[in-house]
Amino acid sequence: MDDRRQRPVALYARVSTDSQTTENQLAELRAVAIRKGWIIAGEYIDHGVSGAKRRDKRPEFDRLLKDAMRKEFDIIAAWSVDRLGRSLQHLITFLGDIQAKGLGLYLHQQGVDTTTPSGKALFQMCGVFAEFERSMIISRVHVGLDHARAQGKKLGRPSLARPNKEKIQELLAQGLSMAKIAKATGVGVASVHRIASQAIE
Repeated sequence: MDDRRQRPVALYARVSTDSQTTENQLAELRAVAIRKGWIIAGEYIDHGVSGAKRRDKRPEFDRLLKDAMRKEFDIIAAWSVDRLGRSLQHLITFLGDIQAKGLGLYLHQQGVDTTTPSGKALFQMCGVFAEFERSMIISRVHVGLDHARAQGKKLGRPSLARPNKEKIQELLAQGLSMAKIAKATGVGVASVHRIASQAIE
């Protein structure tokens, strides 16, 4: 018999851009809770926030951790490790904090359950790959930007002014989310995606 049945669980979902939705993540997590007999104590949802941001820049993640420290639930469930964050240091700190309070962590995509030793080890490994993936993206943007400048090439479609292109590339290199870059430069998220893709080709 599963000794975690009837235990309260907090569901956390996050998307990086305002154009995305967390509903698919939440629907699956709710289904998991039903199958396992967990009681959903609360749902915490961050919209348009990069996983690379610190917890003070992610209001719902911050609220989740504060409630966790008050032991308002026994388990935290998320769709994937990269929903929680893309910094290995932040992920390990997060894991340490919740384990100190005796809380469990369930990650649906990775099948991680940190109430077991193997689950804890797998969680740390997943964090390594999440951070590596983000580092590779930023590295490719830097390389593409440097190469384009060295060649004196103009990237993107003529409709987007060069100053905006360069600003978008600089913000991408800093790791800002697509939504934040679009807002800062006054262009659509699709344009930011296009520039990002061209910069790393």
